[in-house]
Amino acid sequence: MFEPSYYRRCQCKGPLKDKDGKPKLNTDGSPKIGSIGTTCPKLGPKHGTWAFYFELEPDENGHRQRIRRGGFTKKDDAKKKAKELYDAAMAGTDVLSDEKCGDFFLRWIRAKKSLARTTRHGYEEHLANYLIPYLGHIKRRDLKVRHLDRMYDAIEKKNAERVLHRLRVDQLQSQRDTAHRAWVKAAGKAGERRAARRAFLDANAALREGRKGLRKVTSAATMHRINDTLSSALSWGIKSEQAFAKNWAQFVELPSATRPKPIVWTPERIEHWKRTGEKPGPVMVWTPELTGQFLDFVKGDWLYELWHSFIFLGPRRGEMAALPWTDVSTDALWLRVSQQVVEVAYQLYDEAPKADSVRTLSLSLESGDNLVAFRAKQERERQEWGDAYVETGRVWTHENGGALHPDWISRRFTRLVELSGLPPVRLHDLRHLAATLSLLAGNDIKVVQEKLGHSSRQITSDTYTSVLPEMMRAEAESVMAVVPRDIAFDVRTPLKLPETAWQDGLAVLVAHGARQSAGTWAVGAQTRPDADLLGMITLAARGQDDAANAAVKWIRDHCAANDLELVRVENFNDRYPEEQRADFSLTRFTLGGADTPGPEGWALPTGLPPAPTRAARRSHARGQQAA
Repeated sequence: MFEPSYYRRCQCKGPLKDKDGKPKLNTDGSPKIGSIGTTCPKLGPKHGTWAFYFELEPDENGHRQRIRRGGFTKKDDAKKKAKELYDAAMAGTDVLSDEKCGDFFLRWIRAKKSLARTTRHGYEEHLANYLIPYLGHIKRRDLKVRHLDRMYDAIEKKNAERVLHRLRVDQLQSQRDTAHRAWVKAAGKAGERRAARRAFLDANAALREGRKGLRKVTSAATMHRINDTLSSALSWGIKSEQAFAKNWAQFVELPSATRPKPIVWTPERIEHWKRTGEKPGPVMVWTPELTGQFLDFVKGDWLYELWHSFIFLGPRRGEMAALPWTDVSTDALWLRVSQQVVEVAYQLYDEAPKADSVRTLSLSLESGDNLVAFRAKQERERQEWGDAYVETGRVWTHENGGALHPDWISRRFTRLVELSGLPPVRLHDLRHLAATLSLLAGNDIKVVQEKLGHSSRQITSDTYTSVLPEMMRAEAESVMAVVPRDIAFDVRTPLKLPETAWQDGLAVLVAHGARQSAGTWAVGAQTRPDADLLGMITLAARGQDDAANAAVKWIRDHCAANDLELVRVENFNDRYPEEQRADFSLTRFTLGGADTPGPEGWALPTGLPPAPTRAARRSHARGQQAA
C-alpha cells in the first residue's frame, strides 16, 4: 500500500543527541557535531525543505526496501515525486539502484553479442567520446531529458570552438605557404634567402603547434547517430530490466540533418569547378559522356575491370574486396554477393552482409568478358610471381595476388580521377551513378533496388538516384508532346502517304522543321529524313517547340480526315546540339490504318523461342561491333 511519510529537514549542524535525548560525545569528551536534520529548532515555512519516504515490498531475501528523497521546497512537489517513484516501482523500474549511467552503458554494450563489427565500433566511439563523458556520472535512476539537452548544448559549444580553431589553422597554413613562396623567390640572394628560410621555418613550426588538438566538428548527422546509440541503450534497459521510466532519447530535439542529394556534373558546374576548385556538393555524379571518358582513360589500368564493375553494377567496395571466384559464373553471366570485407581502424574483418544485401547480379556480355580477361591477367601474373604469388581465391587482387584493402581501393580510384582531369567523384558515388544509368536505360526502380541490395525501394529512390540532363529533357519533351496545341499553319503541299509507307498496317513519318527567315518555319513530312517529301506546311513560329506542335496538329488532322489512328508521337528536338536547336525541329509519328489488327485478332504465340548459346550471343555482339 502506498503510504508515504512527509517531513521537513535541513542541513544545519549542531550537537547530536541519542534516542534518550542525551548529548553524544567524542572520545575526548567534547560534544559530537553533525547534521541535526529533523531536530533543528528553526524548522518552519522559511527554513528547511520537504522530504519523504515510503516502503516497498521486501526483496527476494526478505530485506526491507525503503525509498527516500528530499530537497523539495513545497510539499506538493514531494507528493508528486513520491507518486512518480511509486508508479515507476510498480511498473518494474529499479528506483533503488545507485548505478551510474556510465556503468550501465558499458554493461549494455557487453550484452549486445549480435552486433555487426562496424556497428559495435560506432557505438563504442559514441560511448567513449560523448555519452560516458557527458552522462556517465549521472545516476541511472535520475537521467532525464534535461541531461541530454545539456549534452548536445555542450557538443555545439565545442563545435564553435573547433570552428575557430580550424579557421586559425587555415590562417597559419596560408602564412606558411606565403613564407614558402617567398623563400623560393629569394633563390640566388644569399642574405634575403636566409631570412626567408628562417621565416618559413618559423611559420611551419607555428602551423605544427596550431594543429595540435585539432578535432572534427560534430555534424548534425553525427548528433542524430549519437542519439540513436543512446536510444538503443535505453530501449534495451527498459525491455530487459525496466531500468528507465521512458526512452528519454526519443524526446530530444536535434538540429535537422538532411541527406545530401546527388548532383550531376553539368558543363556549367564543370566550368565553375575548373575556375574555383569548388564542388557543388559532397555527392556528385558523372554524366554518361564523362563516365565513358573515365573508362577510356583507365583502360590500361590493372584494375580496369573492377572500375567497370563499380560503374555498371553499383556494388559496395567491401563486397568487391571479398568477392571469391567461387561466387562468379562467366558462362551463365552472374555473380553472387554473399560476403564483405569491413574495415575497423584499418584492420580488415570478413563478415556476412545484411540479409537484404545478399543478392545475385546479372552480368552483361561485356562484364562477363571483362571477368574472363581479368582472370587471364591473374594467371599470367601467377606464372611470373611463382612461389611468391599469394593465393587468396578472390576475384579482385593486386598483381601478386594479395587481397585489396577497401580503403586502398578508394584512394586508388581518387588518384585515377585526379590524373584523368575529370571533375571529382568519390568511389561510393559510383553507386549513385549505377542507379542513375539503370533508370536512364528505362529500368524500374524495383530492379535498381535489387541491384544495389537495399531493403526498400524508398531508400533507393531517396538516396541513390539522380536526374541526368538527358532524363529531364526527355521528360520535358514527352510532357509537351501529349498536349495538342492549336498552332496556325498553311498547307503548302497536302500530305499523301504512298503504299510503300505502310508495313504490317503501320506507317512511320518524320516531320522535319527548319527556320526559313525571322519568325517563319517550314515543316516537311517524310518516311525518312533523306526520303522524298510527302507534304509540307509553313507557319509563323517562335521556335522549334511551335514547329513541333504544328506538326502534331497537322498529322492529327490528317489522321482524323482519313480514318487513321495516331499511335505514337516522339519529340526528338533534344537530339540537336544546343547551337542548332533554335533553327531545327524533328518529330516522329507512328500511324495505324483502320484495318490494322488489334490484340483480339492476333494469333498469340505460345512457348518460348530457343535461347541462343553464350558463344553465339558473343559472336553476334562482336559482329555488330565490327560492323
